[in-house]
Amino acid sequence: MKRIVTDAATLGIELSPHQARLIRRYETLLLERAIPMGLVARSDSDRLYERHILDSLRAAPLFRPSDRRAYDLGSGAGLPGISLAIVLPRCRFTLAESRSKRSAFLELAVERLGLSNVDVHAGSADTLPAGADIVTARAFAPLERTWPLAAGLLRVGGKLIYFAGKRIRDPEGMARAAAGPSRQVSIEKVLESMAPLVMMTLE
Repeated sequence: MKRIVTDAATLGIELSPHQARLIRRYETLLLERAIPMGLVARSDSDRLYERHILDSLRAAPLFRPSDRRAYDLGSGAGLPGISLAIVLPRCRFTLAESRSKRSAFLELAVERLGLSNVDVHAGSADTLPAGADIVTARAFAPLERTWPLAAGLLRVGGKLIYFAGKRIRDPEGMARAAAGPSRQVSIEKVLESMAPLVMMTLE
């Protein structure tokens, strides 16, 4: 658990021992439940923490103190939503997942981890009410499809945090060219070894 605390500190996140234990328990749930269910690739068994949990935590420094309501689109196994909910207890997270097997795992994880700041929305993301401060999307859909959906869920001044894969060569260009409402765009390299995060703020 010392490594979790140290890695979080590198990101500017101060973790309590309880939060570090929750992250470790979540990693165990991914290994014991999510991988056998096919929600996470079996080839990631030996790198769950680095490839999925630590990667998800990169978004935490981009949350503002005033952000209180976040939606995680296509949450899957809870990445990044559950990881972020553990380290950002002040914010309420809704994990949107339309596929029943995945939403069932999310319900299990929320119960096992005792996350009182997390709801599971077992349905399409476009049925969520508007007004979110933050929308996150990791392995959800191409950016040009994600932004129009996210923009409809955000309040003015709210922002989409999009996890751009390493295969995307010009994430800023894609963000500026995407159809949908006017937005401010910034590219954040939170950890140099990982792909950038695209931040799109609804104007």
